[in-house]
Amino acid sequence: MSTTIDDLLARVALPTDSRPGIDVGVALRRLAADAARAKARPTPDMVCAAEAAQSLVVVSRWVLNGPSAAMHVDRLAGAPEDEDHLDVEGAAVFACLLYLTGHPESAQFWWQLAAGAGHRAAAYCLHLHHLALGEVREAIHWHRQIKNAPAGSAVLDEGFLAGLGVFARYVRHNGSEACGPTGLLEMEVDRLADAGDSSCIIVPRPDRRLAEHLLDFARR
Repeated sequence: MSTTIDDLLARVALPTDSRPGIDVGVALRRLAADAARAKARPTPDMVCAAEAAQSLVVVSRWVLNGPSAAMHVDRLAGAPEDEDHLDVEGAAVFACLLYLTGHPESAQFWWQLAAGAGHRAAAYCLHLHHLALGEVREAIHWHRQIKNAPAGSAVLDEGFLAGLGVFARYVRHNGSEACGPTGLLEMEVDRLADAGDSSCIIVPRPDRRLAEHLLDFARR
């Protein structure tokens, strides 16, 4: 029996049926969902960094809302520009304001000035700041400085630090009445940053205009 070309083609043809084709969109969404579920959980280091960043915001707001914070920044603004006349508390408050208004490099500089003069809360802020950046060695260094601050400086013992950690966790979950910087304060910090030396990224010492706005913030 002869075999025609049509017979050969019929034998190798793919079978067809009436089932609908694959919905590519649905398939892609399923793949994306599977990939999201399979994604690894954050590492302990990532969790530690995130918690440190959140705690630093809490502590910075707490410092900024202190009863004498604005007064110390005013003293910092009015003092001669040399380290012998540095209002250490004002430098720490100013650093917290800088951090909360988006100037972390400048905040680190002013925290270091304050911590170098024995301000333990500034050292604690630096500890959290470096933890948030994943810089563990630097974080350990500033944690040690909290214990090794000069005699006469404010005491931050382990119990107080543990309390700060508990307070920060509570605020993260429940909120706080401590206010963050207003938009006007943020604009004043930006003005000060723009008025500084263009070759330096560090925001210079606060002036009386910024100090007055901070005093208004404190009164409210």
